[in-house]
Amino acid sequence: MKKVAVVAYGMSSEKDISLLSGQGVLKALIKKGYDASLIKLTDNIAQFIKDIEAVKPDVIFNALHGKYGEDGCVQGLFNLMKIPYTHSGVLASALGMDKSYAKKIFASVGIPVAPELLVTLAEVKAGKKLPYPYVIKPIREGSSVGVHIIENADQELTLIQNWPYAGAVVMMESYIKGRETTVSVLNDRVLGVTEIAPKHGFYDFQNKYQAGCTDHIIPAPIPAEDAQKMMDYALKAHKALGCRGASRTDFRYDDTDAGQVAKIVALEINTQPGMTELSLLPESAKYAGISYEDLVSLLVEEAQCDK
Repeated sequence: MKKVAVVAYGMSSEKDISLLSGQGVLKALIKKGYDASLIKLTDNIAQFIKDIEAVKPDVIFNALHGKYGEDGCVQGLFNLMKIPYTHSGVLASALGMDKSYAKKIFASVGIPVAPELLVTLAEVKAGKKLPYPYVIKPIREGSSVGVHIIENADQELTLIQNWPYAGAVVMMESYIKGRETTVSVLNDRVLGVTEIAPKHGFYDFQNKYQAGCTDHIIPAPIPAEDAQKMMDYALKAHKALGCRGASRTDFRYDDTDAGQVAKIVALEINTQPGMTELSLLPESAKYAGISYEDLVSLLVEEAQCDK
């Protein structure tokens, strides 16, 4: 049986979630009979490499989220070490992590996206902005870290006075009303449409990872033709970016205008979907008849380096 190193933790704001994903994956691998161990990525890269070399894994299960783990950086290291790893390679990971670049690729293959501006604090102060309501968020963060919905001038002023992005260029995006949905893809197989229904507010970090805060409804209660269109878009996004293994594409679904065709807008793609007990990919896989343990095993058996 293959020796698998589960790499988790990392240096991003999502490191604790990554560790939860990694622990779940480790347990599943052991249950499936793999010789598995957990390796933590920290800012001591030399030690991280030594830890991997000590294990001598046949495969690395990449359970990292966010900066360095999901943006092509660690994927490049695994390529150099010639150790096959799960999920997407360098280019797809880098493109998927950059929300603006990913949207450009979506649009190039006919996937609808929301209007956007890339702005700095100085530009917002100078009046460069979209009409209310709009969403403002970091370009390269996951798990809804740093996402704000701005509906009026008072909220905008509060954001400017407490600017959380430390000089970075951020994305300002038109707010699309309606429901949030997501579609998981596994090895080019679409696993269905899930509606994400937070009990309060929007699908922020707390609503994602605190039990009982959000309902996941699968299959989403939307017309079959709209569900199919969304699944087609998710598969098209997965292929256009060159993703491997699993991905998950998030959408807004606006059917609030009676008598009008529902609007489907792609928001972003996640090339390292979470693997916690509250995560959407395992739920979608279960709906499609794939257990958590089998999902983990499928990803391991498809692991590869960039060619």
